[in-house]
Amino acid sequence: MPNPISTILQHHPAVILDGALATEPERRGCDLRDPLWSAKILIEQPDVIRAVHADYFAAGADCATTASYQATFEGFAARGFSRDEAARLMRLSVDLAREARDAFWAVESNRVGRSRPFVAASIGPYGAYLHDGSEYRGDYDLTLTQLIDFHRPRMAALIDAGAELLACETIPLKLEALALAQLLREFPGVYAWISFSARDGKHVSHGETLAECAAALDDHPQIAAVGVNCTPPQYMAELVRAAKSATSKPILVYPNSGEVYDAASGTWSGVQSCESFGADARTWFDAGARIIGGCCRTTPDHIREIAALLRV
Repeated sequence: MPNPISTILQHHPAVILDGALATEPERRGCDLRDPLWSAKILIEQPDVIRAVHADYFAAGADCATTASYQATFEGFAARGFSRDEAARLMRLSVDLAREARDAFWAVESNRVGRSRPFVAASIGPYGAYLHDGSEYRGDYDLTLTQLIDFHRPRMAALIDAGAELLACETIPLKLEALALAQLLREFPGVYAWISFSARDGKHVSHGETLAECAAALDDHPQIAAVGVNCTPPQYMAELVRAAKSATSKPILVYPNSGEVYDAASGTWSGVQSCESFGADARTWFDAGARIIGGCCRTTPDHIREIAALLRV
């Protein structure tokens, strides 16, 4: 299949990603207090996911990221779902995004000045399955082979479901990124982006520098882009420059809104306006990012601000 990122960048200065696909349904009344997190909505309220995808397309997103971040065979099994049922739910995550995209693209006026949006299947890190915050630490003690074995069944299921790109996101350590890159070779013609969680303006969550991680992925032709997500926006410009210094691949960033999460209370504090987020996106673009969106607590309004500034 073609690389949709390079296709869009041939015609536009930036690829505009969508925003949060967990906190946004939560904002609309969904209860995510569950180890399955956003994957719980696939079971209970799939129409909400389709509606969120539609709203992001209307706001200007070139991509729908599926609700499969925390959807794993192991996680569904713990809730009593068979492998066939788990695979059906993973396929549903792709179908919902594709249905929203196709409905949006069927309206001729929506095509003006736009490239056809694509569907990226979210693949969260091993730590997301653990549901203990370790996607922000990377302190799980697994080998490269064990990580490959964990990710293989879900990657295969999402590719089989028709995803047009894989979004390997919130990856906390270089070893897991290398496992994903090596696994991707088993699926020729499939592209993925790899996006790390970061602890500051230089280091990914586990402690390696982002530059080191980006350099390690540079010779993997199926990696379509490298970057950072689920990280405070104030670190983005420095992280973009670090990644750009180490790789020729397009750089992507999709930070959190700027609000701060308190894991003990499960609450967010602080305020980040959509307008300032959009202005920050211009700074990230000027630093070298070419794929830009939002992560936790961002909304269609945040994406609309990015599109207004970057789409020409």
